[in-house]
Amino acid sequence: MTDAERLRANLVDTLTAEGVLPDPAWRKAAEAVPRELFVASHFTEVAGSNPTSYRVTHPDAPGWLEAVYTNQTLITQLDGRADPSDAGDQPVTGAPSSSSTLPSLVLGMWQQLDVEVGQRVLEIGTGTGYSTALGAHRLGSENVVSIEVDPGVADRAKRAVTAAGYAPTLVVGDGLNGHADGAPYDRLIATCSVRHVPMPWLYQVNPGGRILVTLTGWSFRFGLALLTVTGPGRATGRFLPGYTSFMVARPHDRPPRQSLWLMPGEERPTRIDPALIGDWTGGWVAQLAAPSAEQLGMGGQQILSDVATGSQARTALSPDGGWTVIQRGPLRLWDQVESAIEAWQAAGSPHQEGFGITVTENGQRVWIGDEDGPGWDLPV
Repeated sequence: MTDAERLRANLVDTLTAEGVLPDPAWRKAAEAVPRELFVASHFTEVAGSNPTSYRVTHPDAPGWLEAVYTNQTLITQLDGRADPSDAGDQPVTGAPSSSSTLPSLVLGMWQQLDVEVGQRVLEIGTGTGYSTALGAHRLGSENVVSIEVDPGVADRAKRAVTAAGYAPTLVVGDGLNGHADGAPYDRLIATCSVRHVPMPWLYQVNPGGRILVTLTGWSFRFGLALLTVTGPGRATGRFLPGYTSFMVARPHDRPPRQSLWLMPGEERPTRIDPALIGDWTGGWVAQLAAPSAEQLGMGGQQILSDVATGSQARTALSPDGGWTVIQRGPLRLWDQVESAIEAWQAAGSPHQEGFGITVTENGQRVWIGDEDGPGWDLPV
């Protein structure tokens, strides 16, 4: 047994013991696909750097193979252009834009998709190709179509997938448009996050088929949803337990941040503890209420800045020990967030698994409890 095979087996054993791999067929896929082919080099964060910087870890570096078979995300591109081969020996800065997602999440999502042999799958976001290869091993290459927007990333993925012995259909293009030439599909899985479910997906997946996708906004709060297509242009589903996050699909990403100036405005006491929107689900609810706002701050000192209108809300400690909020601009962001948080609390403050989503040609709505419960429209 080679070092790679031994480390791969150890990782699979660990994931199985943790309950990540209950399906023996997906366990066999994890045992078979050599992750080292898909992350020949990657960026490693320099501890304590500010702004965050990265060094390149090459295959000849000590501990490289151990890192590949650790349950962690490995960054393979910065700023939508820089891959490890472009970087020298000095640290570089940038925003991660492509990666090999931690294996537990990739394998967990494939199993949550509940896909069977013989069903056809469209994968949005080929990335390194590791997830694509897992799907091809489990379902057969002929049943997997994967689309990647970045030509350089797609080329590297194609070489790795081929080297691993698989031959799925690999497409370069905007995954938000799906891939109509290969439709219809029985399942769709997205390895990027989106602000709303792209309508072409709902016409390319068969009625009764499923879509697994992570929803987000410009505060970068995330919720993983499993939807069932009920007809052309229509779907409904629920958000799943746990904590999932993915890089945002590039057309849905936030515009470049401008300088933030905190300006005077109308001040009043808050009705909620501002720290609630620092919570995973509380922040998600706040984002639903103000989907084009960016959230900054920590604890009780929170700042919301609306990217679209320039509206602002910020909280501050009041002399009596409570919290006040200062708002300005055409949107009263904190008013929107307060009402949403209060509705969530009235429903028992459920985690995201207590939320659902309905998608039609006329709009997309996230709701609590059931479709008649409180809810918020997604920006489309």
